[in-house]
Amino acid sequence: MFTGIRRTGISATRRVAMAQAALVPAAALLAGVAGGAAAGLAALYGTLTALAVSVVLVWGERQAMRHPEWDQHRLFKLFIRVAAERLLLLVGLLVVGLGVLKLAPLPLLLGLLVAQFAWLAAAGGDKK
Repeated sequence: MFTGIRRTGISATRRVAMAQAALVPAAALLAGVAGGAAAGLAALYGTLTALAVSVVLVWGERQAMRHPEWDQHRLFKLFIRVAAERLLLLVGLLVVGLGVLKLAPLPLLLGLLVAQFAWLAAAGGDKK
């Protein structure tokens, strides 16, 4: 969950969130061109859902960094809590998007999947 900070001062999870934020308009535009406005809106919602889940992880990581005095037990509790919060947020946002807003499922889930590929982009950084 918590990764090291590179020389740039940005953690890997924060780089993922920034990459996902950059993918939001691109995924919405691409889906909008390919499938219409409804598909673009659904893909936008999917990418924003992935971004929201990543922001919760970044928040938990920053909270852990602000408290270097915490022992491994306290950090493990934080790890479990943040994982549960991320899962509940993901399920809740998917229920809202699919059930309440009645967005198209395929573009929504494809937007979510495309945003998750930001993890691969962050992992493929320089290995210095």
